Amino acid sequence: MSTTTVIVGAGIAGASAALRLRSGGCPGRVVLIGDEPHPPYRRPPLSKDLLSGKTPEERIRIRPQEAWSQQGIELRTGTRVVALDVESRKVELADGEQLAYDQLLLATGGRPRELPQARGVPDVFTLRTINDVSALRDKLRPGSSLLVVGAGLIGAEVAATARGIGCAVMMLEAEQCPLSRLLPPQLAEVYTELHRSNGVDLHYGVQVASLERVDLGVLVTDTTGRKWIADTVLVAVGIAPNTELAEQAGLEIDAELGGIVVDEYLQTSAPGVFAAGDVACAPNLHLGGRHRVEHWTSAQEQGAAAAAGMLGERTSFDKVPWCWSDQYGKSLHVAGWPAATDQVSVRGSLEDYEFTAVFHRDDRLVAAVGLNRPKDVRTARKLIAEQPHVTADEVFAQLG
Repeated sequence: MSTTTVIVGAGIAGASAALRLRSGGCPGRVVLIGDEPHPPYRRPPLSKDLLSGKTPEERIRIRPQEAWSQQGIELRTGTRVVALDVESRKVELADGEQLAYDQLLLATGGRPRELPQARGVPDVFTLRTINDVSALRDKLRPGSSLLVVGAGLIGAEVAATARGIGCAVMMLEAEQCPLSRLLPPQLAEVYTELHRSNGVDLHYGVQVASLERVDLGVLVTDTTGRKWIADTVLVAVGIAPNTELAEQAGLEIDAELGGIVVDEYLQTSAPGVFAAGDVACAPNLHLGGRHRVEHWTSAQEQGAAAAAGMLGERTSFDKVPWCWSDQYGKSLHVAGWPAATDQVSVRGSLEDYEFTAVFHRDDRLVAAVGLNRPKDVRTARKLIAEQPHVTADEVFAQLG
């Protein structure tokens, strides 16, 4: 009997799932639906090489346009799913078409969190899609000024890219250090020095009160009355998971983490429905509890794992999260779950921007951070998964 698998979301999680279904011998229809008009593409270059103009759009595609049909994958771009009925196993598209499924993957990703104060203000942007890049890139010229609200990964990478173009850059952050959701303060401070040494005007502890377009640019005011002005503003204050379809369908949502609750096989609370990527709130099989990971590699791995589950392979998803960031020619790699309260051991030099740091919690290896040492972090990631009770000295010995 022929089956239909519908994948809602054509980002890396959805694309990886579609490709894994076909490589695994899925015999029925595979329908990959994306609301963007573009075929699936890689998001990491958006804030770096695509924004700077070094890489053309076609180079960031996950597969050439024709490859999807060659794989027997029905790719529907520019198509929005507006409703999900888990009882009748149907999704409804924006044009009214109803599409029945036997299995469904929700890989709906996330959208940039908004600053209500910025809504409708000209020359204020967010960055999540190719179209966002095109709009922002037109504003970044040598000698122009950019103010970035938020010093997380996207904000910091755009700041570095804009400096490379020749823009004057200011960055405002609510916390007391950059990359605060990713790095503990003693390592995040490295990025304070890196950005300041490259000419970024950094300000911490800033709560934005208002944004308004004035004659000289966009005026940003904080709650203490401080003011900054720039030609262009980028708001980069994180993403919100797109869980609306799941909520409307009555799927279980994690109230604290905001994602769709899945089990270790990435199955949701509804039969035949899986979730992967930014929207999936999955069991943490290493540390206990649940986690929702917003990294490209995790979405890629979860998409493939969900597809394996759809193929009947009962393998628990237990990958250790891993991500990277390139800024000013320095390559940051992070594996696991670093926290400010962990015991941190460092080998190398923070001042020279070349080091490996490992994190222990209750005598367990839980994370590793490396700057310009990607091989070390890859090795440590394997240890976190397979030999978590090694000491810091034993970790460094294995790194060589």
